[in-house]
Amino acid sequence: MGRKQRKQEEEAADPVETSPSRRAFLWKAWIGLAAVAVAEVVWVALGFLRPRRPLEEEEAAVVTAGPVDAFSPDSVTAFPQGKFYLARLEDGGFLAVSRECTHLGCTVPWIEEDHRFVCPCHSSAFDIRGEVINPPAPRALDLFEVRIENRIVKVNTANVERRSAFSSGQVTRP
Repeated sequence: MGRKQRKQEEEAADPVETSPSRRAFLWKAWIGLAAVAVAEVVWVALGFLRPRRPLEEEEAAVVTAGPVDAFSPDSVTAFPQGKFYLARLEDGGFLAVSRECTHLGCTVPWIEEDHRFVCPCHSSAFDIRGEVINPPAPRALDLFEVRIENRIVKVNTANVERRSAFSSGQVTRP
């Protein structure tokens, strides 16, 4: 028993680490978190330095609505893929009105019976030109650029025109 006891005392005096210490674990965790943070910074920097999207992608933002004659005067046609309504006014002009309410950004449906856009969130109402007729919306609905090429109506959804009110210069006529 003497030898066995001596061997146990030697093992107790020279402990062998069988599992990592808490300090070593925390050190490795900090190294891992730092590596993730560096990777995120590099990802953001590369995204910032990447060149603008090519012109072809901007052209993909142009929605072909259809021939001018397909839209009767004083009518509104929804284009869900472009997130706009194409309004043909009584005088035959066109407006591409955003579907997003200027109050809180809710999707504003066209109510044909009432002949106006009514926001389901807070009851803001807009006429066919996008003008506010019932607050709390602070301004008129935003517009998209409308082009008429060879009697075909096209709407560019790449850029939104913020506006405070309607003006006749915003209407595109055939």
